[in-house]
Amino acid sequence: MSSIILRVGTRYLAGLLIIFSLYMLLRGHNEPGGGFIGGLIGATAFVLYAIGCSTKEAREALRVQPQNIAMAGLGIALLAGIAAALFGDALFTGQWLFIGASETDKFDKGLPLSTVLIFDIGVYLVVFGSIIALVFAMEEEI
Repeated sequence: MSSIILRVGTRYLAGLLIIFSLYMLLRGHNEPGGGFIGGLIGATAFVLYAIGCSTKEAREALRVQPQNIAMAGLGIALLAGIAAALFGDALFTGQWLFIGASETDKFDKGLPLSTVLIFDIGVYLVVFGSIIALVFAMEEEI
């Protein structure tokens, strides 16, 4: 099926879904969301693009093999878990770094960065890459 409306619509919708998936990834610590749901939404964008255009065009738009994305995400998540061992804590214990903290103002802690966020990014990439790899393989079989 080659519908011009579907092709154009999926290109715009895929971009919006990727932006929304990154939003869900970054807000997932204190509210619903996180790496898993963000990865599912991001993968949905490329699945929709593959249905609207073709799997070949979706692979070209992705530019990286989905299996490589999943493996990189697994490595990032593992490194985030091991980082706690450097500080003598148990594996996967969250470590926090406050950038720009003011020493004079006790209420201004600065920008908090954590290993939890790095772990969520790893989970995002694992889910994103594995779902896309699975769907691309199934669609190429048909």
